[in-house]
Amino acid sequence: MGATSYSKIKMFGQSRKEWFKKFLKLENGIPDANTFRYIMMKISPSKVHEMFVEWMKTVIPEIKGVVAIDGKQARRTGDLQKRPVHVVSAFASEFGLVIGQLACEEKSNEITAIPQLLDMLEIRGCIVTIDAMGTQTEIAEKIREKEADYILSLKNNQRTLYNDVKLFMDEYAKDTEAKTDDIYAYTLDGSHGRIEKRKCFICNDIGWLNGREKWADIHGIGIIISTVEEKETVSEQRHYFIYSCKDLNAAGLMKAKRKHWSIENSLHWVLDMAFREDESRARKDFSAENFNAIRQIAYNILKSDSSFKGSFPDKQFKCMLDSAYLDKIIRNWLACS
Repeated sequence: MGATSYSKIKMFGQSRKEWFKKFLKLENGIPDANTFRYIMMKISPSKVHEMFVEWMKTVIPEIKGVVAIDGKQARRTGDLQKRPVHVVSAFASEFGLVIGQLACEEKSNEITAIPQLLDMLEIRGCIVTIDAMGTQTEIAEKIREKEADYILSLKNNQRTLYNDVKLFMDEYAKDTEAKTDDIYAYTLDGSHGRIEKRKCFICNDIGWLNGREKWADIHGIGIIISTVEEKETVSEQRHYFIYSCKDLNAAGLMKAKRKHWSIENSLHWVLDMAFREDESRARKDFSAENFNAIRQIAYNILKSDSSFKGSFPDKQFKCMLDSAYLDKIIRNWLACS
């Protein structure tokens, strides 16, 4: 709601003191800015993460569909002594909500953070999608241990596997007419002079693939070729994947990856533009991690409300103007807690 500093949090509390008394005793009044700062610095992030996940289990008792896992850095939370906080989030695409998150110091640490995050989640029957950084044998095994399937992106961090899949799929994708609907899919989107064509090919006959035994229950490989035409220029990108899903077809792979890519627009963009995460300079002790968790809680609360059809900034503004609306979304949240 625009309270992007400790002093503004105090100002908001003072201006809404009577409203807060509906939920809190406030025997000593509204805390000052230094108290808010101290609390955010000292609260244990691990306890906040546990609370977050347990709360979301009550909001979404049964997670289904695609669970996209991706990392995001809060750019200004670092200094000469400390790297910026990098947060790995699990996003339930079917619901548009964050179901869990963990912080780490840099992107490379996602490799250790992702298994810890997976351990906290109930994802049986889901499809977990992760970018190339998380394409690790241990992570694939952890996902299968959780009775979920995976679709993992390939890049040079798995050089041999990537090169083998790339060489095979580039050749495999040349003969479009010979492909059936199960192993080939095509989409065409266009607006404002921009045309995007996507072709997807999958192959489940991978007995030839070296090292396949290292990847838990690997079932197939795939490629999505994206061609964009805009202002008389044409660009092409090729994305390669491995997956464990036995009943996956090409259209299903394309749909799952589009849901994964939506985490950028549905979550990360909102955190930056509506909650101004990249502008936050809270970095002392645990404050950066705790503020990130609070932003994601606020994201889920506002996202879950369907009574007002508006953007995130519109909903934040309405909360400032309309105490009845603020009452409603807070009471709905408390009912799920």
